[in-house]
Amino acid sequence: MGSIRLLYIVTHPITAHNLMKGQLAFLKRNGFEVLLIASPGKELDLLADREGIAVRAVPMHREIHPVTDLIALFRIYREILKFKPQIVNASTPKAGLLGMIAAWAARVPVRIYTLRGLRLETTKGFVRKILFMTERIASLCAHQIICVSRSLRQKYTELGIAPQAKTTVLAMGSSNGVDLSRFQENSDDTEALRMKLGIPDDVPVLGFVGRMVNDKGVVNLLEAYDLLLSSFSALRLVVIGGEDHTDPISSEVARKIRTHPQIILAGSVSDPAVYYGLFDLVVFPSFREGFPNVPLEAAAAGIPTVGFRTTGTVDAIEDGVTGTLVPPGDSRALADAIAMYLGNDQIRITHGAAAKERVIRSFQPQLIWDNLSENYRTSLLRISKTQKIRS
Repeated sequence: MGSIRLLYIVTHPITAHNLMKGQLAFLKRNGFEVLLIASPGKELDLLADREGIAVRAVPMHREIHPVTDLIALFRIYREILKFKPQIVNASTPKAGLLGMIAAWAARVPVRIYTLRGLRLETTKGFVRKILFMTERIASLCAHQIICVSRSLRQKYTELGIAPQAKTTVLAMGSSNGVDLSRFQENSDDTEALRMKLGIPDDVPVLGFVGRMVNDKGVVNLLEAYDLLLSSFSALRLVVIGGEDHTDPISSEVARKIRTHPQIILAGSVSDPAVYYGLFDLVVFPSFREGFPNVPLEAAAAGIPTVGFRTTGTVDAIEDGVTGTLVPPGDSRALADAIAMYLGNDQIRITHGAAAKERVIRSFQPQLIWDNLSENYRTSLLRISKTQKIRS
């Protein structure tokens, strides 16, 4: 049997760059001819070189743009007709919608929608209705919906977007697992970074990694930090992540982050792995996720995470074992959980060690890739058998 033609579609190449590292190259080495469609950008060219795959640039907007969306749909459809994929895997809201419609129209044998998160969870009114409709269309056009976490699958089916029988979670979830080699402790690098940031050796450090948006709980993060300073006056907060115009924090909150004498705004960094060596604890107060990478990265570095008990996060943090979960939006509970770790090194170390062991056991990339490859082959075989029976 020749190679299996597999087409991936994402809205922006940064998604594949961050969430599919090594995955596409693995599939290519294991019998798949891989093509990736995404919006143009330097990341797309970097992906082609890094993964050794073919790419095609199709401009797509994250927000609704009727004319450009129709143009993108036609171009994706045309690329499908040229490539003749046996499997299409589309993800992210816009690419998921356009990719699944185009794949359905082209009668691709296996159509998979990968659900990496549910944006409508934190929206209301007309926007929520539109997002619900787009999810519904994408799911109707798909043969299978791969949800990156169990809680995301539960939420998706509870909302009635798709029947549970059409959804699945591979292994323990996650888009791509976490590469443990990135988080090997290097005390020299950590010390150099601590000196660069002006953090004294005996000062505890909280870490936050994420986009500067409301959905990531930035306001609650600052409220909890203010509460903590009354008991831990020297505590530093290191914030890694850039601003995002799709859900911007207020100018007042942004100003406070920039001007607070004990908050260090690192901004967007190419690889935050070295920063985890600074952190005593990671804080992740997100209001919605698919399966967040940050708690897994913290775990790979042997650090527990405190987060909100929300979709996706409940899969990434094992409450009371690898970290602590608190009610969404409760800044006081967030502060109390952080204080518990800052005041008890033994619990912090024990939970950090358990978190690392869980990553080693269940979230190494190879495990995710093997499950994905097997799912592709099984799905294609199932469709082939069905077509033979019908003929």
